[in-house]
Amino acid sequence: MTKISQSQSRTALSLLLQMTFGGFVPLVIASPTFAQSTFTDVQGNWSQSCISQLAQQGIISGYPDGTFRPNASVTRSEFAAMIGKAFPNAQKSRNLVQFADVPSNYWAHNAIATANQTGFLSGYPGQIFNPTQNIPRAQVLVALASGLNYSPTQSPTTTLTANFADASSIPTYAQSGIAAATEKRLVVDYPDVKSLRPNQLASRAEVSAFLCLALTPSGQTSTIPGQYIANATGSSITALLNSGTSIPVKYLDAKKIVVSPKETAPLTLTVATDIKNNQGTLTIPAGSQVVGQLQPVDGGSEFVASQLIINGQQFPINASSRPITTTQDVRSPNITAILQDAAVGSAAAAGISGITGNNHITLGKVLTGTAIGTAVGANQNRNVLSTLRDTAIGAAAATGISGITGNRTITAGKVIGGAAAGATIGGIVDHTSTNQVVVINPNSDLTLTLNSNFSK
Repeated sequence: MTKISQSQSRTALSLLLQMTFGGFVPLVIASPTFAQSTFTDVQGNWSQSCISQLAQQGIISGYPDGTFRPNASVTRSEFAAMIGKAFPNAQKSRNLVQFADVPSNYWAHNAIATANQTGFLSGYPGQIFNPTQNIPRAQVLVALASGLNYSPTQSPTTTLTANFADASSIPTYAQSGIAAATEKRLVVDYPDVKSLRPNQLASRAEVSAFLCLALTPSGQTSTIPGQYIANATGSSITALLNSGTSIPVKYLDAKKIVVSPKETAPLTLTVATDIKNNQGTLTIPAGSQVVGQLQPVDGGSEFVASQLIINGQQFPINASSRPITTTQDVRSPNITAILQDAAVGSAAAAGISGITGNNHITLGKVLTGTAIGTAVGANQNRNVLSTLRDTAIGAAAATGISGITGNRTITAGKVIGGAAAGATIGGIVDHTSTNQVVVINPNSDLTLTLNSNFSK
């Protein structure tokens, strides 16, 4: 091959590579098994984790020199290509438009057509798309809200002015879409969460961040630091739950809970399903924790919630279950079966041990005043040394051993936690005062009802 032909080949190759993504779009350096996901210029960047995540998924890519160029602008063609990879299953809802400035052999022709048909991107009058135009932040957010069918549930003006100091600079066409994106927590403002900068060109890092939030499943934590997400903690406008709202819960540690009718016991429950407000806004995601206690009421027990933990954040909550009055005689033949996979209140454990005498009872978990400990082989006729050999007494050792009776038996198998735990189990109740315990099915009996409005 001559030097001229070699030069021509290199030139053709260079042009081909540039055409692949419109001149300056990044290319992927990939092996047959994985794509590039580590870049030399994003270490320590606020969006580093997000960029890495999207690169691993093949949604974005870097440049041949190993860089990502997080501060570079993004063209409308490039954004269309990213949209296609991020939402490959988006349904087409529009007729095909033949844009005058997007020929059929243009590298992003198919991506642009798909982004338009799925509702993400629109053109300009005269069937113009402007594929090489750099896209501003407002257009990116409107595109995501449009393609994902998000609509604001509150007044756009109220939402925008509550979240952005520069709300007045948002173009009229973009206000509804950006308000919807804000409610859905898709808006990232770095370094100032109150500065939207809607007309500023979107950087590659910012577009990546918007996509990361849009792709994060409801209730899960995003890779984007929360301090840069507008409306990250929710506002009373979008997060309000009215008094009377029902919150289904579940208890992960046992199938049943057994307590004395006069007992107060700490308990942490898990929200079973997503809870949305009247506008359809997710307010309490499934998996959130409800902290409270079981306490006596009308000869039975009820759960009273005091705190809600959502993605690590704590919120006060005023909610309770209905009174549970289903009781069981501890001398009943089926009490052992009930206790096999039950969490047992410390007072109930002591009472059961005292009433049943020599019967062998195996308890699942003991709810103490300071901790939840596992209790195994709790009975009145087990050798102390044998019991202690496979038992952890923990911080309650000294007081726990006070539960050992004169004939060298022990009332509980395992107590882990606070110093008062052993003393609590070692005989807190008068065994002769009752032989009834409250039996609770947590997944159905402990459904909560808000006693007052809740907002984050």
